[in-house]
Amino acid sequence: MADTVVPVGHPPAEDTEAEVTHLRHHFATPEQQMDASMLGMWTFLITEVLFFGGMFAGYAVYRAMYPGAFESTSEYMDVVLGGTNTAVLICSSLTMVLAVRAAQLSRRNELIRYLLLTMVFGSVFLVIKGFEYHSKWVEHLVPGFNFQYKPEYYAHNAQILFFLYFCMTGMHALHMIVGLGLLTYLVIQAYRRVFNANYFSPVEMIGLYWHFVDVVWIFLFPLLYLIGHRK
Repeated sequence: MADTVVPVGHPPAEDTEAEVTHLRHHFATPEQQMDASMLGMWTFLITEVLFFGGMFAGYAVYRAMYPGAFESTSEYMDVVLGGTNTAVLICSSLTMVLAVRAAQLSRRNELIRYLLLTMVFGSVFLVIKGFEYHSKWVEHLVPGFNFQYKPEYYAHNAQILFFLYFCMTGMHALHMIVGLGLLTYLVIQAYRRVFNANYFSPVEMIGLYWHFVDVVWIFLFPLLYLIGHRK
């Protein structure tokens, strides 16, 4: 039996480019489907908190064990590039919020524009991060056999911070790449006129994911870049 076609989400707006969407057969009402989507997304984000929480816990333990080494190695982090990336992600969160609002109001062109702007900000972040990684490689600060660090008495413990740096920022960058893929999907769907005031839950769900990734960076920036720049 085919899925029943009924409005989902919020009350219809005056601009009814596409008034209806599919209510899946295992849901009784559109509201139940929306609530289930929200519950599923928040459950997923909780697992992401646990995932990154393990790395933050490892950081806390090793920083408590080797505070001098961590402050010394932080001075090798480029605060300007890190701060620029922070500003870029804050801007991307703003454009993502505006994209969700545009979807709620059935403003298709605005939705596409804000999604593309969010993708631009995300891409700029990854390009800057790529330059950072390249500079660490050139300076022999990638943990491994070719690792070189001054002062030498911090060299062994310094590898721990740089390992955490590449691990934490690398996983964050991977989540950014996934986010860009999801935004690409939203743009394609928006071009197909899928979203409207009655159906915008995918935009809202992916927006939550994007904001989570941004918040992770807000914690990473001071922990990795600023601990040796307090003066």
